Amino acid sequence: ISLANTKDIMKGTNIGEFEELVLLVVGILKGKAYGVNVMDHIKEESNRSVSVSTVHSALNRLEDKGFVESYFGGQSELRGGRKKRMYRITPYGIATLQEARQQRENLWSQLLTVIPE
Repeated sequence: ISLANTKDIMKGTNIGEFEELVLLVVGILKGKAYGVNVMDHIKEESNRSVSVSTVHSALNRLEDKGFVESYFGGQSELRGGRKKRMYRITPYGIATLQEARQQRENLWSQLLTVIPE
């Protein structure tokens, strides 16, 4: 494996701050997540204004990395008979969130030892 390939592999398993936020919300919504309600939940919980296209981009990246999987929900008259793309977190996504949390907790505990009281 070349160094370039190794970087590509590592990039695929890393998770950015916004991706982590989206992944957390998908997990919270327990298999009933779709772009608009993920966006609404992020706005509600973080006072962060995001667009649905930004959320969809993150969901696509997360699916490419294997952290979420998508499926089609039922048809809706409100959507002109089209099906809604739904998302659910995968076991790999859950493990990734747990690892990210552990890394942050380790860093916070180190920081707390050097911050003056």
